Amino acid sequence: MKTFIGKIFTRGLLAGALFAALAACAPRETTLVLLSTNDMHARIQHFPRLAAAVEACRDTAQLVVVVDAGDRWTGNAYVDKAPTPGMPIVALMNRLGYDVATLGNHEFDFGQAFLGRMIDSMAFEVVCANLRSDTCTFPQLPPYVVIERQGLRIGFVGVVTNYEGPGHPAGNAANFEGLEFPDPQQEARRCAEELRPKVDVLVLVSHMGDDRDAELLATETRYDVVIGGHTHELRDTLVNGTLLTQTGKNLANVGVTTIRLRGKRVESVDYRIVPLAGYAPDPAYCAEVERYYADPELNRPVGEFSAAADAWGVANWMAAAVADEADAEVGFYHVGGVRLDSIPAGGMSTARVYDLEPFGTEIAVMRMTPADMRRMILSKYNDTENRKEAHRIDLVSTTPYEIITDAQDNALDVRFPQLREGRSYRVAISDYVFKNYRDLNYADGAITGVKVADVLLEELEEDSPLEPDNRPRQRITRRR
Repeated sequence: MKTFIGKIFTRGLLAGALFAALAACAPRETTLVLLSTNDMHARIQHFPRLAAAVEACRDTAQLVVVVDAGDRWTGNAYVDKAPTPGMPIVALMNRLGYDVATLGNHEFDFGQAFLGRMIDSMAFEVVCANLRSDTCTFPQLPPYVVIERQGLRIGFVGVVTNYEGPGHPAGNAANFEGLEFPDPQQEARRCAEELRPKVDVLVLVSHMGDDRDAELLATETRYDVVIGGHTHELRDTLVNGTLLTQTGKNLANVGVTTIRLRGKRVESVDYRIVPLAGYAPDPAYCAEVERYYADPELNRPVGEFSAAADAWGVANWMAAAVADEADAEVGFYHVGGVRLDSIPAGGMSTARVYDLEPFGTEIAVMRMTPADMRRMILSKYNDTENRKEAHRIDLVSTTPYEIITDAQDNALDVRFPQLREGRSYRVAISDYVFKNYRDLNYADGAITGVKVADVLLEELEEDSPLEPDNRPRQRITRRR
């Protein structure tokens, strides 16, 4: 009996030792969390909540990498009009410990030489695979970076849109002179082929828009996740087995991508869009943001609105303001240049005007016939390259017009009920439209040098309270 019990005991010890040995040899489980932002547009007022969310994650997760997919400034006067424009958002990102970012189109708003200097101030890696520079004013960026954490190699490839130019990101063409922007999807595929064998996790940080990201993923499956931006969408979608993500805009949310690995093999990838409103602001970051907001000139009240202006009311005001200033019969303003969706009733500060028009846009004037205007509107509506601005009313005007489309939403005609065909009209538009829109046909065109923001400030100072006109003057009618 003793011998039998001894054998059982010995076998138990051997089995336990074998189990322990096998467990020791089993691949280790690791969890990597990617915290992502995109299209923050300088909304530093939300940064204290982001800081709280990031620190809470760092307190609980094994590995945390913080990533941004571009458009860090343009949209908040306290950042855009700082002594060094854009520096407040960069300083906050450095303090929070961002790891890697790519470029958005708005990074170029102050010119490439300025951006080149700003990149030197960024304590995080900036990558962009589809940018070629041989100028002395702008450094050649690396296409990707590999970050090593606890034995894991994580590759980040960056790309930026080149569709809206075309051939370069959206913005004034002068900001991109001397730079080349090859096809971002082609470069993303090239980098994936080169980098995939060298890393355990491969991430594309993309500022080309969720529609273009989906096009890429239909053919490219070597990425584990795409952290996207540019189109301001909320995306949590699998495309051809790869996770496509985007958090919207203006730092309302943070993206949380959880990648679980067994050894060096990715077992699962999950994603959540987390609203930052659920976090109590970090007091230290609150104090820093308050310092940026303590600008007496930007806080100066300049006028007021008698009632709330909705999106139409804001755009109508800008179109009418440029027309009045230029003594034009017709005014146009492009929707992309209207950076506020609404203006509440009551007082309006200088900062709010610059939030509405942060680009330093100037007024351009020309003479156009209704046929010229029709050509401009149809070309923009049917644009196959800059799809972000196509198939919508992109030009708000002081004169009513109706876009006629077919069943496939192709614009066929534009009708101007208050204009006379063949007559030449004095037209006021933004210099962005004047410089960048294709199929513009006009006579006697010139940029006046008058800034739109100055005109808006003058109207507020002299004509307050302003009564908004929220009536839509443009519409789309589908032909049956």
